[in-house]
Amino acid sequence: MREMGMQLLRGISKSLGLEECYIENKMKLESGYSVFGPNYYPALSQSSDDKNQIGQFPHRDPGLLVLLAQNVGGGLQIEHQKKWLNADFPPSSIFVIVADHIEILTNGKYKSLLHRVALNSEVERMSLPFFFGPSLDVTVKPEPEFVDDHNPPSYRQMTYKAYLESNDHHVIEARANLNQIRL
Repeated sequence: MREMGMQLLRGISKSLGLEECYIENKMKLESGYSVFGPNYYPALSQSSDDKNQIGQFPHRDPGLLVLLAQNVGGGLQIEHQKKWLNADFPPSSIFVIVADHIEILTNGKYKSLLHRVALNSEVERMSLPFFFGPSLDVTVKPEPEFVDDHNPPSYRQMTYKAYLESNDHHVIEARANLNQIRL
């Protein structure tokens, strides 16, 4: 998973017109902080009145990318133009989520994906997210390549470790952490 994340970040760097290893070097990925965090969502019972219960409330993830695998299709929803869309993808594939620190680094050129999990089927679901992040000591900020007179910095700088520590206190509002450092 780590190598897949590295390849994706190299592609993002190139898509921004930068050298292939730009994000890798800026975020000190040789000592990056990555976490594997499996989730279990039970099946809805036959007697459940609400067939659209939420298994995980709307949120964005810290880090650079989340590589997500799951055992069954369905459940993941993404917000697009103020509507929730099902992000159906086969169990044999990986769904890539752009996370907060790509948004910060690119000063908003790439956006962190707002998503949630709906318990909308009668089968249990397991998701296997791999959270791919920078080194804990790296200071993440809008980089100079994305800042100019027409695009001032949108976020204040903060170490990745400090951002993760503040995340524990701001889990209710979907964009709390980005709002906390937004200028």
